[in-house]
Amino acid sequence: MRLSEVAGKVGLTFSGHDVEITAVNTLALAGATELAPLLNRKHLPELALSQAGAVLCEEKFAPKGRACLLSANVKLDWARVVALFARPQGCLTGVSPQAFVHPEAALGPNVTVYPFVFVGARATVGQGTTLFPGVYVGEDCVLGQDCILYPNSVLMAATVLGDRVIVHAGTVLGSDGYGFAQSSAGHVKIPQVGNVIIGSDVEIGANSAIDRAALDATRIGDGTKIDNLAQIAHNVQTGKHCLIIAQAGIGGSTKLGNGVILAGQVGLRDNISLGDGVQVAAQSGVGVDLPPGALVGGSPSMDAATYLKMSLTLPKLPDLARRVRRLEKALEAKQDDPKEDSHE
Repeated sequence: MRLSEVAGKVGLTFSGHDVEITAVNTLALAGATELAPLLNRKHLPELALSQAGAVLCEEKFAPKGRACLLSANVKLDWARVVALFARPQGCLTGVSPQAFVHPEAALGPNVTVYPFVFVGARATVGQGTTLFPGVYVGEDCVLGQDCILYPNSVLMAATVLGDRVIVHAGTVLGSDGYGFAQSSAGHVKIPQVGNVIIGSDVEIGANSAIDRAALDATRIGDGTKIDNLAQIAHNVQTGKHCLIIAQAGIGGSTKLGNGVILAGQVGLRDNISLGDGVQVAAQSGVGVDLPPGALVGGSPSMDAATYLKMSLTLPKLPDLARRVRRLEKALEAKQDDPKEDSHE
């Protein structure tokens, strides 16, 4: 489409020639009919060398005489532009005869079910939802409208999805929570009879796991985005619009407020609460309740300012240890020197 069309669709203005745009690309790789973003001012040298036909950038960085889309929030507008050119995955529509849909299941209008999908008894699948090959939807599951379940994702019995939920390949929702009672004969499994409830506009990355509750429900709030390889244990409750990054693990019955951010490999102990807007730095371990707005890091976690000071100090510890040993030896030598004693 013409650059003017792109601008109209995303509500932006443009400058320079109204060039034809066929695709999007990076500044380094874009060609004469491609649109590229200037996401950070540190890439200005690349902009000067770029062969891109048009550039999405802030007005103050727009080169004179060059085709530009002008934006006050380049990252956000870039997401909207890319959506215009992105091709959705998949090549089928309708319900494949190679899928199994239980006679007691209900499929809404315009549902796509690929080969080798299983939809169990009394499950309902909302309008416009797509189930890719190998998807398992257990009995009594409820899927909202326009959901996408990518290959080999699993919804165990009674799992509930809101509208526009995306579940990436290999993810398991509603597996048993980790509950065992101790006995002299060994570990006795505690049946997990709750379920998982996922809000609307949630995206869950590949190979993540969200366990069913022991009795009630494990709940993920609207708009929350979960990365790959995350583990969310039974009875966890998250607020809206949380970000849970790769390899994060949340212990059972822990509660997250709205807008909580857990960076990569964060671990949260069970039965704690994090207030609205809490941010936890990568590889941190949190074992206590955190108030709203807390910024923490480290394991065990501490406030962000202390964590940064500690991080700067840690590389100096070997040298500090050597200096302490030298001072200790010098002090011992002084104490053992008889001349020093007689002088005193």
